Amino acid sequence: MTGGFFAVLDDIATLLDDAAAMSKIAAKKTAGILGDDLAVNAEKATGFLASRELPVLWAITKGSFLNKLIIVPLALILSAFAPWLIIPILLMGGAYLSYEGVEKIFHVLTQKPHTNHPVAETVIDEAEILKVEKNKIKSAVRTDFILSIEIVVIALGTVMDQSLMMRIIVVTLIAALATIGVYGLVALIVRMDDIGFHLIERAKKLQGVLQKAVAQMGSLLVASLPIVIRTLGIVGTIAMLLVGGGMYSHNIPAVHHAVDFMPLLLANLLLGIVVGGIVLMVQLSVQKIRGKAPIAHAGE
Repeated sequence: MTGGFFAVLDDIATLLDDAAAMSKIAAKKTAGILGDDLAVNAEKATGFLASRELPVLWAITKGSFLNKLIIVPLALILSAFAPWLIIPILLMGGAYLSYEGVEKIFHVLTQKPHTNHPVAETVIDEAEILKVEKNKIKSAVRTDFILSIEIVVIALGTVMDQSLMMRIIVVTLIAALATIGVYGLVALIVRMDDIGFHLIERAKKLQGVLQKAVAQMGSLLVASLPIVIRTLGIVGTIAMLLVGGGMYSHNIPAVHHAVDFMPLLLANLLLGIVVGGIVLMVQLSVQKIRGKAPIAHAGE
């Protein structure tokens, strides 16, 4: 009886060792998309009132966990019973990401320059702020859903030849680490200025070279935040186009062969622009036919 118990423990230990090894391989495979995921979601999680940044980020993080709870079981089921559906789903996700990237560029190029208005006309009440915030959270969670699909599918692809239990463990672990890692880093980015101010205050209690070094580090963090935020806006848009275009170059052999003479990043970027441009033109045409106003910014 005791021998049987220890045999079960040995089997569990072996399974966990194998799962750790496979998770490491899956993490390497998903490293690229996780980098893009970080850039996109960091850009999505910025632009809020300072007092609302962490509550908003927590709301997006909870949405990300919910996305994973939906996607992981669905991906496991599809991989077992309808694997042919995975690529069409990825392509639809790629079209959405490409559209968001192109729409952001379109919005910047076509928005009217701001004019000076009296303060009374530009005041936005709290209800309006919360409405805009809610819409941005929904947009961020939708984008996270698409990115999560690719992360889960890539992770699943590394363990397709393993047992069902191994697939569940590895994919679940990668999904959880993706959310915790990405949004943990995003939280550090959006609170850079708070960390900087804290260092500046701590420096007052120090002396000599250490005081100067800590104060300079704090000042650098505070001064860098606006630059980081603007950079994330650009990098996040490019990342959406790269991921969206990559879903087409990686999953359609004819497209892959058509662009294989280009560097991979350039090919994915151009494909993202083309696919997103087509979707945007279709939407604008439909809205024109229906007589609707121009589209609003996707993140608003």
